[in-house]
Amino acid sequence: MLITCWILYLAWMLAPWKMWTSTILLRIGLEIHVKNIGTGWAITMARIGTSLLLNKLKFLLIDISHTCLMQRSPIVAMPSWSAIAAVIAFMADLKHRILMVSDFFYPNFGGVENHIYYLSQCLLKLGHKVVVLTHAYGNRSGVRYMTGGLKVYYVPWRPFLMQNTFPTIYGTFPIIRTILLREKISLVHGHQAFSTLCHETLMHARTMGYKVVFTDHSLYGFADVGSIHMNKVLQFTLADVTRAICVSHTSKENTVLRSGLPPEKVFVIPNAVDTAMFKPAQQRLGRDEIVIVVISRLVYRKGADLLVEVIPEVCRLYPNVRFIVGGDGPKRVRLEEMREKHSLQDRVEMLGAVPHASVRSVLISGHIFLNSSLTEAFCIAILEAASCGLLTVSTRVGGVPEVLPDDMIVLAEPDPSDMVHAIRKAISILPNIDPQVMHDRRLYNWNDVAERTEIVYNRALKCSDQSLLERLSRYLSCGAWAGKLFCLVMIIDFLIWRLLELLQPAKDIEEVPDVALRCHQHGERIEEIYRCKSE
Repeated sequence: MLITCWILYLAWMLAPWKMWTSTILLRIGLEIHVKNIGTGWAITMARIGTSLLLNKLKFLLIDISHTCLMQRSPIVAMPSWSAIAAVIAFMADLKHRILMVSDFFYPNFGGVENHIYYLSQCLLKLGHKVVVLTHAYGNRSGVRYMTGGLKVYYVPWRPFLMQNTFPTIYGTFPIIRTILLREKISLVHGHQAFSTLCHETLMHARTMGYKVVFTDHSLYGFADVGSIHMNKVLQFTLADVTRAICVSHTSKENTVLRSGLPPEKVFVIPNAVDTAMFKPAQQRLGRDEIVIVVISRLVYRKGADLLVEVIPEVCRLYPNVRFIVGGDGPKRVRLEEMREKHSLQDRVEMLGAVPHASVRSVLISGHIFLNSSLTEAFCIAILEAASCGLLTVSTRVGGVPEVLPDDMIVLAEPDPSDMVHAIRKAISILPNIDPQVMHDRRLYNWNDVAERTEIVYNRALKCSDQSLLERLSRYLSCGAWAGKLFCLVMIIDFLIWRLLELLQPAKDIEEVPDVALRCHQHGERIEEIYRCKSE
């Protein structure tokens, strides 16, 4: 029987239509196992399901079989076709209704914004409902729909500092509660430790009994004043989080140390890149002139001060090297001063802020991508450059060494002389680099990220519910004084929730009808039709 299961499993993995094939193979496996061995339907599901079906179906079958064995359910006598129909019905109910929360989203561009957008699109393709909650950006407020039927709430709060909303602690509770109930959300996923909206939403969602998942996208220190305060806020938020996700193993170690979260609650799921959007140039560039591309926010954390020292030295050593610098920020003035001081106006091109849609056109105009960050949890920009066929030179910081294989990146310490040496090494191996071969390796994929995130959601929803007293014990362990303060904050939050339930019961809040998205393809044209019931 074990050999039969493996044969069925391999057949399912090679099939182009996995869901349909898995249904047929499940029936065949059930028939064979029941006929030859004569055991019950529930035991059969557990044995075949663990090796044959998708992860969500696998966990479901194990749970059903365990329930049937423990309670001696009459489902054992169910015919095989009816059993399959029951399993498929259960699978349909396993689709999640996810609320993505962060202060950082479109029309702002960055690593967190891209992560939320692409992850949401892939989760929608998997059949889940995804809603994004962020603050208003200029005139963009209210409810908007994006590609694939992605619904976005731009709540009318203005950014206070660095695209973050002003921390109100309890002021956001009424509207967050309304959105959670109207959209029938089953799980809340917050992004980025800097986001005030993320912290407040996760706190209110836990008070209301929702399971919450948090993704940390950055690395922080332990000594400076800003990091100390941020780490204490993160410790408060993660004290009661259901599951956490980090984008690299270095980021996981950093998050566990900063927040005191048990390591078994933290999963590592890397970022990815849209390889269909970032393709190499159709014709390979000549090497008479070597172009080094820098696309980054020109701030201290991104190593703009290192560029001020590295660029003149490289230009002195290699007369045929030219730099293209894309990005804006407070350190741009220093780069322009450097260009004037060393008379490099014709060899250092300053592009200013580059729209995300134009990033590829800038990347494919170069041979080498230079990243000078002083701290990075992952760095999606490196993936975008590699997907466009550029050889990468980067500082050896944070999770950067985990991103690319050694033959696709040259690492250096965040020191000007070591970075110059790394660029010299990259120029020497540049003739061996084939951009199309680098692109075809496709090391990261958003569909894979979504499937792994889906597993985290499944595990989070399996966690048992806890009472207020059990949750308060976690906050109490956050420190002698801080723990008591956190408990007081959560008690007040609980009382506000009860008051809101009294003033506006959940049953009186009208639920929003789901939007059905259909795609009709006419040649190369795709029409998106949104249908929903009138409210």
